[in-house]
Amino acid sequence: MENELIDKARAIITDRRLKALNENEQRIREINQKIPQIREINDTLFNTGREIIKLISESRGQDVSQKIERIRQNNLGAQAMCRQLLVNGGYPADYLDVHFTCPECKDTGYRGHMYCDCLKKLMGKLAADELNKNAQLELSSFSSFKLSYYSGNDYFTMEKIYNYARKYAQEFSEDSESVLMFGKTGLGKTHLSLAIADEVLKKGYTVIYDSVINILRNIEKEHFSYEHSSDMIDMVMDADLLILDDLGTEYETKFYNSTIYNIINTRLNSRKPTIISTNMDFRKLKERYDERVASRLITMYTGLEFAGEDIRLLKAINKKAEQA
Repeated sequence: MENELIDKARAIITDRRLKALNENEQRIREINQKIPQIREINDTLFNTGREIIKLISESRGQDVSQKIERIRQNNLGAQAMCRQLLVNGGYPADYLDVHFTCPECKDTGYRGHMYCDCLKKLMGKLAADELNKNAQLELSSFSSFKLSYYSGNDYFTMEKIYNYARKYAQEFSEDSESVLMFGKTGLGKTHLSLAIADEVLKKGYTVIYDSVINILRNIEKEHFSYEHSSDMIDMVMDADLLILDDLGTEYETKFYNSTIYNIINTRLNSRKPTIISTNMDFRKLKERYDERVASRLITMYTGLEFAGEDIRLLKAINKKAEQA
């Protein structure tokens, strides 16, 4: 899996580099026509490289550092003149620079012999996209969340939760807080979780969304495989936003319990936001999980207690009434 992700990520970054170089060539041709003086200066700058090579080759051991420094200073002055001519012509001063997506690695994907952060981030996004492809994010947007299914005090409670979730998605950053959505089944926890995931993905962040049981099964499968892979746990730990649905539906095993604690604790320590939904209240969380897990969820996550009647049941009742 990792090799496939690397190949896909490399191909995307190569395309970015080629696009940046092609766009730069187009800008150069444009400026050469509109501001010929810049072309003359750039031709001179190009020839100074040959001049330096010639100086060094003919130096015969003599110190030519002062001459090279003089050429360098002249080049800096010529570059400054080019930038001023661009500004005078109504262009940005850096118009003729190559505008790479990642200035750190210049869209090569590598810094020295190491992967650049842009390549690692892209690999994480590709892996998350593959994992999320069956989540049907488009079916659960903020616009399709209907507060009309709630009434009385439940309406005002859910209106506050809806507004919080929408603001959370709009203002999401890597410093956003972790959230625990809890309450009875069918109250909209999954819907709002998916709506947040959809909006955050549109901002370009990496989001992993899945049920707790699916995440744990995948981690368990890799952990006990012959290769002893860590792809899944690495994705879970590194995602900008992790959304775990239906906490408490997983089997109670030592491996699952320790993995849940590891995920919650590691992401808290890394200050990476996580959204967890569960049908259990605080009392049941304390009964089901050891103190380390329950205390972190209750005290270190922002708790949103959902209220109302089962929306799925209400929808089914309304549908039957319409068909009658």
